[in-house]
Amino acid sequence: MLRKIILSVIGVALIIGAFIFANYLIDNKHKPKPVVPKVVKTVLVDTVKNTTVPVVISANGNLSAMQRVELYSEVQGVFKTGTKLFKPGQKFSKGETLIRLDASEYYASVQSAKSELYNSIAAIMPDLRLDFPDIFQKWQTYLNGFDLSKATPTLPEISGEKENYFITGRGIVSAYYNVKNLEQRLTKYRISAPFTGILTEALITEGTFVRSGQKLGEFINPSIYEMEVAISKSFADILKVGEYVTLTNLDGTKTYDGKVSRVNGSIDATTQTITAYIEVKHNDLKEGMYLEANLNAEKVEDAIEIDRNLLLDSQEIYVVKDSLLDVIAVEPAHYSNTSVVLKGVPNGTIILRKPVPGAYAGMHVTAIKNTTKSLDSIQ
Repeated sequence: MLRKIILSVIGVALIIGAFIFANYLIDNKHKPKPVVPKVVKTVLVDTVKNTTVPVVISANGNLSAMQRVELYSEVQGVFKTGTKLFKPGQKFSKGETLIRLDASEYYASVQSAKSELYNSIAAIMPDLRLDFPDIFQKWQTYLNGFDLSKATPTLPEISGEKENYFITGRGIVSAYYNVKNLEQRLTKYRISAPFTGILTEALITEGTFVRSGQKLGEFINPSIYEMEVAISKSFADILKVGEYVTLTNLDGTKTYDGKVSRVNGSIDATTQTITAYIEVKHNDLKEGMYLEANLNAEKVEDAIEIDRNLLLDSQEIYVVKDSLLDVIAVEPAHYSNTSVVLKGVPNGTIILRKPVPGAYAGMHVTAIKNTTKSLDSIQ
């Protein structure tokens, strides 16, 4: 009996608890949902003022010396020690000996040929005195000035036909040109500096046996360099010789003044670019240095320049109208790596200065023009 009474009390308690819990759920169902506060982004803006925008073409390349000589040997012999070491970095003045090869054996053959020429002329002097007394004196004077230790002097001018047959028939003229040929080759045993410069490559050392046609090194003028850059073919008619160029090093810490010295007359069929050469002089510059160049190509009238990230793929940009974002169509006139020049934006238009993540037409924004704040610090 007591057990039935306890079960009845528990059942009544469960019914009452279920009734109370159901009423609680019904009351909560009708409560209004919490209102999520609307976020209005703050954006940096600028007011458009169309001006004349200079188009600057960015290019880069490595410096190379304008005056460069690759040294080759036209004769063979042993490289003799000179007054200066033949090593990279060694400086030489114009006319100073770069390389001297041992030419003692060849020099002896040259002297032998000069002696034979002298003897040939001396052998015809008695005949000249008898048969050509009027030309004897000029040949006698030539012999008196003939010095075996010096370069062979030019033969006297042959004035008449008889004199020409006589001199040529004795082999004098052919012997003379043979000697001059040997003398010319003798000068190739010594290579002198064509200009004041520095040795950048040395492939031989003193005592080395040098063969004909062998490369010996490279010699450059370190006072003037040029940089080869490839420019889009669209600027072929704009790029002019003599245009001044600003060059900067890779770190952007130093600038140099250069000018366009040459422009290639043909366009590369593969890359559709035209090659320009920029001349630059400075004591800090070295062979192979990497520089960036900014060339003034043209000027775009009634245009503005903005960050390239602000231009949409649909050739539109965001503008601010009554605290709402909107888009307008624009006409890109020139692209660079970081910016774009636009035409067709009316004066007074308020445009974004920085890209806004998640932006869309109709978005509520608060526009400010404070240049001292960044977009990250105010959001």
